[in-house]
Amino acid sequence: MKRIEVVAAIIRRGGEVFATQRGYGDWKDWWEFPGGKMEPGETPEEALKREICEELSTEISVDEFLCTVEYDYPKFHLTMHCFLCSLQTEAMHLNEHEASRWLKKDELESVNWLPADRIVINRIISNQ
Repeated sequence: MKRIEVVAAIIRRGGEVFATQRGYGDWKDWWEFPGGKMEPGETPEEALKREICEELSTEISVDEFLCTVEYDYPKFHLTMHCFLCSLQTEAMHLNEHEASRWLKKDELESVNWLPADRIVINRIISNQ
């Protein structure tokens, strides 16, 4: 089975978490944390800063490692390294996603999360 390794930013602001809606592919319209694939030679933190700049035209600080999720999708195995992050600037622009939302803890269940991201949501809910 194909293996994909990615990083994901759990961007927090106040009591809210930032979520993005996919605008393409097999999982179009599902919700996820922004991020993407690491390039050769990059640390997870470097990859995350690059991906967020590409996807959202903004800068983040990578504050703390949260968890690594291993998940078998039908076509590939995903390893997703998740980090708690905060914005360095408030301005953002969606370059790849079709929508975004800031969600409070009691709103996290209101969107249709990708299966691997759902694992992270469950961890966030149980830790807060």
